[in-house]
Amino acid sequence: MAEHVVAWKTYLKIWIALMALMVLTAFLSTVNLGQWSTVVALSIAVIKAILVVLFFMHVRYERQGTTWVVVVSGFFWLGILLLLILPDYLTRGWIGWPGH
Repeated sequence: MAEHVVAWKTYLKIWIALMALMVLTAFLSTVNLGQWSTVVALSIAVIKAILVVLFFMHVRYERQGTTWVVVVSGFFWLGILLLLILPDYLTRGWIGWPGH
């Protein structure tokens, strides 16, 4: 099976983008954004994760069928985990704690 060859310039650009996002994350950790701090931090983390998955894990160059199988199975597994956690979350208020 032939492998897709990625130019080193592409890796360098992605690496620079990841380093810039890391610096942005470090800078924004010193800024008080109130309730938006978590949203901004998670958004930057998702962008960094997407860059790593697409370029360094070569998902961008895979066939679409393979990608869809992985994405669908990932969401299927997430659904299983949420369904297993849901009964615990829904029944937390049934039994009170002393003093509450």
